[in-house]
Amino acid sequence: MSKTDDVSPLELAALMCSRVCHDVISPVGAIINGLEVLEDDDDPEMRAHAMELITKSATQASAKLQFARLAFGAAGSAAAELDLQDARKVAEGLMASEKASLLWNAPVATIGKDYVKLLLNMILIGMAAIPRGGEVAVLVEGELSNPLIRVTSAGQAARIPEETAKFLNGRDPDRFLDARAAQPHFTGLVATSLGLKINARMEGEMFIIEAKAEAPAPTPLEQSQGSNA
Repeated sequence: MSKTDDVSPLELAALMCSRVCHDVISPVGAIINGLEVLEDDDDPEMRAHAMELITKSATQASAKLQFARLAFGAAGSAAAELDLQDARKVAEGLMASEKASLLWNAPVATIGKDYVKLLLNMILIGMAAIPRGGEVAVLVEGELSNPLIRVTSAGQAARIPEETAKFLNGRDPDRFLDARAAQPHFTGLVATSLGLKINARMEGEMFIIEAKAEAPAPTPLEQSQGSNA
């Protein structure tokens, strides 16, 4: 089946906005519920519980918005590069309330902002691959002007997320692109814009998503030398 990238920018923008709204509506709703308890209930125990709920939910909403700003938005548009440590902080903030833990292996350096965008989106896919929790390991290595980026997820029932399998490397003409599928599709588009080949696969019980530059095709001379080796 052929793959296409015939999603209009307007359609993709709308779907990504829906994704962000879906992510933050739950903690924001919990904040509203907590405020209603504070307004209507004088019981000290209930008020303490409401304050705990408000604090936790506000932290979650802030973490999700900070992550989305770097992963989906035009954060740092005035500069060509972003600090990888900033990417680490927003990833750790997002995962603080999730079932998965984060293992970070990347240099302390700045990198092109679109590489940061790609990395954070790959982390989201890595989290989706282990819905029961586990560990998400990040690796960034090589020349930072053209790095290898790999996210490995290990956990019970790890698998390639269905939306990733269908939309990471293009859109099947007969597949419906919704807000859930838009994120892996967006990830593939970011990788392509950087000239990177991205793939998702299982190796044993571990899920791996990797983006790297395609190896150049061998020249006729190299092919000849290889055949004579």
